[in-house]
Amino acid sequence: MFRNKKRQQQASKNKDPKTIGDVLDHLGKSRDFVHFQHGNTHFSCWISYFRTLIDIDYVHRDVFPFLYSDSIRNMADIKDQLPLEKLIQTKDIHEIQSKLLEGYIIIQKDERSPECLIVPSVKIQGRQIEKSEVETSIIGPKETFVESIDTNINLIRKRIPVPQLTLKEIRVGKLSRTQVGIIYIDGIASEENVNTVLQRIQSLEVASLIDATMLALMITDNNWTIFPQFTDTERPDRVSGAVYEGKIAVLVDGSPNALILPSTIVEFFAAFDDYFLPWNISSAYRLLRLFAVALSALSSSLYVALLTYHYQLLPKDLLGSLISSRSSVPFDPVMEVLILEVMIELLREAGARLPTKVGQTIGIVGGIVIGTATVQAGLSSNILLIIIAMSALAAFITPNYRMATTIRFIRFPFIISAQMFGLLGIGMCFTYFVTHLIRLTSLGRPYIEPIFPFRASDLKDAFIRLPFQLQNSRPMFLRPGDPARMNTTRTSQEKGKKSPDIDE
Repeated sequence: MFRNKKRQQQASKNKDPKTIGDVLDHLGKSRDFVHFQHGNTHFSCWISYFRTLIDIDYVHRDVFPFLYSDSIRNMADIKDQLPLEKLIQTKDIHEIQSKLLEGYIIIQKDERSPECLIVPSVKIQGRQIEKSEVETSIIGPKETFVESIDTNINLIRKRIPVPQLTLKEIRVGKLSRTQVGIIYIDGIASEENVNTVLQRIQSLEVASLIDATMLALMITDNNWTIFPQFTDTERPDRVSGAVYEGKIAVLVDGSPNALILPSTIVEFFAAFDDYFLPWNISSAYRLLRLFAVALSALSSSLYVALLTYHYQLLPKDLLGSLISSRSSVPFDPVMEVLILEVMIELLREAGARLPTKVGQTIGIVGGIVIGTATVQAGLSSNILLIIIAMSALAAFITPNYRMATTIRFIRFPFIISAQMFGLLGIGMCFTYFVTHLIRLTSLGRPYIEPIFPFRASDLKDAFIRLPFQLQNSRPMFLRPGDPARMNTTRTSQEKGKKSPDIDE
């Protein structure tokens, strides 16, 4: 084992370039690497770049014409007269290699000269800003993040035009060198939270980083839980609102999602559209989502428990309907439930993996055909089919996809517990999940706050959303530097002013 580790370390040392010649020889093995001599009658230089990484039109329009000029006689003239910003002159072999792989051009006086002039010419290619496909919005902003981190930062900065908005950049990945941006408002975000995020990201030792969701799984507090501990979103308006509250946003270059941290469990059931509706309507929708979560998680297990152990609790009329609907079913209630639950998950997974139009057709037609055929074949009762359909619909009400996936998964432990111990098993399973949630933290902060620890001030925007006039302070669990969100106090003159009569 130790010999293999030493061999790997020795191999990695041998791969590191020691001279500019090693860099050019190694990169020259790729067919898209260009290395040629260029210049005028008084001065010539060597130019190297990856043609697939640079903007060819930009280079031929703004870089090469200046090198043909007779006023260029040395490298200093190039640096002085080239009308470009961020020109770098260096002998650092690792920086030269890194810049070449990022889409820069290097200019050398001689073919093997160790000193190079690095010219920015990165080809920016990506999709345009579009409407949200995952977090759809009926009212409110429609913009979403894209795969370019600079564009995403622009979308946030134009919503938070304050000098206190701070951006920290870190490179993650030994091979990928992925750019990660940490955004927060200095003076509002807790310094402890900011330092924790920076420390966790800087301590990562990985080969590559592809997406923000991968980063969330790497820096999470608990790697064994099925509950998401950080909120991921594709909406810049939601990120801006969270940063204004005192939270921290993390962006990853190449990822169309941003991470919001820390997060609490109640935030996963709050849609951002709630803030564009009257407070009583949005509160009703939040309560509806919480009811849907309970229905999705417990309906199937209650069916198993009642029919297996506690059929005495059912009304006689309902019990008669259940008995008649299950008269031709050859399976126990638990097998009947598991067959339909697995079938629903197969249809959902097939609809998600297939192309959009085909997936929608499979989901609708497959659900109708298979459900009808299952009942007619006597493999399931029609009452259970209604319960499973309601449970599946209730799971899709959850605004956050990751939390919706978790809710669909926890149905199965409840079903198994109901088969083993009936209602007692459901209670034991519920106690386990509640205990697990109490122990969870997000960036060191309580996960089920404001329930535990109980904070009445943070309940104003939890299960219900009270009017904005009553939300005059930021969430206490964030430990914000400035706890005041808005000033709702009126001057004494305004308080003593008499309101006009209706006919005045």
